[in-house]
Amino acid sequence: MNDDGSRAGKLYVIGLGPGPACWLTPEASDALAEVTDLVGYFSYVERVAPREGLKVHGSDNRVEIDRSRHALELAAAGKIVGVVSGGDPGVFAMAAAVLEALENGPEAWRSLDIEIMPGVSAMQAAAARIGAPLGGDFCAISLSDNLKPWSIIARRLEAASAGDFVVALYNPASRARPMQIHDAFALLRGLRPLSTPVAFARAVGRPGERIVLTTLGEADPGLADMSTLVIIGATTTRLIARPGHRPFMLTPRGYGAGR
Repeated sequence: MNDDGSRAGKLYVIGLGPGPACWLTPEASDALAEVTDLVGYFSYVERVAPREGLKVHGSDNRVEIDRSRHALELAAAGKIVGVVSGGDPGVFAMAAAVLEALENGPEAWRSLDIEIMPGVSAMQAAAARIGAPLGGDFCAISLSDNLKPWSIIARRLEAASAGDFVVALYNPASRARPMQIHDAFALLRGLRPLSTPVAFARAVGRPGERIVLTTLGEADPGLADMSTLVIIGATTTRLIARPGHRPFMLTPRGYGAGR
């Protein structure tokens, strides 16, 4: 309770993981059982089972700051609020939006009890499916230019290639942005060997899961959509053949590792 006798609110920022219930952490599950109000993008709140006493506030994409303000207002009014994201909320997701809204909102919001809960990220789930592509140094880059210009994205792709990082590409393509993934591959093909292993991991852990292992030179960028995580290997990344099974993709932990 607050000093004035009103109920003290709380805000959880919860990572739902990539999809299957087995990848939801016990901590996140406990928080979901506690919340009175659930806030998130329609497709994410629909993944949480309805129950008596839970009020759902679904909203469309691209309104992350408005969604975050609403969640903070609810918490300030004494509600126990869960803001949900797929994957990990700190990776291109709602944790940053909530903190941006907090930073620019009423001073009183900064006294709210806010807890950010990690989840299994899309790149972790994809990496586990295909082997150990993130075993060496890697970076994650979102190809969405809704919040930053393409020139920044291109500069980061160039820097990642210069540093020989494995690159996990988030938000590779959508109906509104069909060409960025093609532009990214065109750029990378001029910076990395065409034999570089590439993985397209779509809807990992969900119906429609599809894994495609190929090379930078032979890859079809059109395979990617918003449900796809794309992994571009480093110069040390290789495929390990397994008769009767899909190859493993490996980036060893260090340079000069035995082949």
